[in-house]
Amino acid sequence: MADSEQLLIQKAQKGDPDAFAVLVHEHQHYVYNLALRVVKDENEALDLAQETFVRAWTALPNFKGQSQFRTWLYRIVTNLCYNRLPNLRRSLNDLGDDVMEDIPEQHFETPAQSYESNETRGHLQDAIENLDENYRLLINLRYQNELSYEEIASTLNLPLGTVKTGIFRAKEQLRKSLAHLEESWITA
Repeated sequence: MADSEQLLIQKAQKGDPDAFAVLVHEHQHYVYNLALRVVKDENEALDLAQETFVRAWTALPNFKGQSQFRTWLYRIVTNLCYNRLPNLRRSLNDLGDDVMEDIPEQHFETPAQSYESNETRGHLQDAIENLDENYRLLINLRYQNELSYEEIASTLNLPLGTVKTGIFRAKEQLRKSLAHLEESWITA
């Protein structure tokens, strides 16, 4: 945790609303995006983000700094999402504890194929939106919010192996979707 963020947290824990406002400003985009990815409704995501920060303000005196502040916030918003989407927690837990080897990310941008890159990015975004809620959440935490596997496991209160397996399976679904797109370009 950065020293400046730690100082803001300490001030906010002592009741300084301005320090907490800075923390909210720093993290609101990520909290909102996580909620939006899960619930797929802008108004619901705004409500969840607001409720997350209300709960964070209330619980801030109990924050001990054992995890990063953003991980703590993500756990709050994820739990709120679980309350709204009860099947999400069960689905994540049903992924299993198999640990699959992670496949390196593919990079889609090449200068010579900018049009194709834009098409691919758009298709990838659509494919992510069409993933099951549990996979969409894992992909969002990993690649949108850049959390480590350990941070995701801590945030979702899941075994590390379950997180790795879920991300592997989600990436496989995304690869298949992109392969179908590539096939359609070849046959076109």
